[in-house]
Amino acid sequence: MQSMQQLLDIMRALRDPDSGCPWDLQQNFQSLIPYTIEEAYEVADAIERNDLDDIKSELGDLLFQIVFYSQLASEQHAFNFNDVAQVISDKLTKRHPHVFAGEKINNAQEQTKEWEKLKQQERKAKAGKNLAGLSHLDDVSRTLPSLMRAEKLQKRAAREGFDWPDIKGVMAKVHEELDEVQQELDADIQEQAKLENEIGDLFFSCINLSRHAGVDAEQSLRKANLKFERRFRELEKKASSKGFQVNEMTTDELEQFWRKVKLEEK
Repeated sequence: MQSMQQLLDIMRALRDPDSGCPWDLQQNFQSLIPYTIEEAYEVADAIERNDLDDIKSELGDLLFQIVFYSQLASEQHAFNFNDVAQVISDKLTKRHPHVFAGEKINNAQEQTKEWEKLKQQERKAKAGKNLAGLSHLDDVSRTLPSLMRAEKLQKRAAREGFDWPDIKGVMAKVHEELDEVQQELDADIQEQAKLENEIGDLFFSCINLSRHAGVDAEQSLRKANLKFERRFRELEKKASSKGFQVNEMTTDELEQFWRKVKLEEK
């Protein structure tokens, strides 16, 4: 707790109107959003690299974002860091009655169902008298990355029974959406808005496929990005060793180098 208090004191000093840091004094809730998102992704990157020292450092950076928001709110007499900690403590205690209130839950699946029931109760309480407008999709943040939000929306709908019974139906839907993209590409006059719409549907159905396959869509795409980056860097090295520049090579030459890189990985 001494370290936590030290961090809070540092934050207050950075925001001191007379002696604080000019950059920190310029910030507000909105301006911090991109930094918070960046820090969260850097935590994920450190975890994926299994770099424990880096994980510790990046978690500290992420914690600083929470402390920063809390300081801004404190200056507005809205809430402070202790309030934030208390809210999450209360929420976790309430959502885990099998741990803190003596209720019995037999397995993780049962616990997930109870968790969703409690969250739905919270949504109802938050909606107040406006229950007619209540949806199970409420509180799925629109600021989430689109891929993650799609998966969350699908999971919410699936819990209410709106889902394919098995993965075969999902695969058929992927093929259907791919065909519709092809139709737009083959049209005599391509309409960008329609093409964008069909490609969006294809992405959405592919995310649904990953969900049914038990694969985290965001994680799988991150790994695919890393794999592509690794292979492309290797292709650049091989091309350079032969005196080639990638942007001067033909499609067939690039394909040959790409195949070689992939074969050497196996």
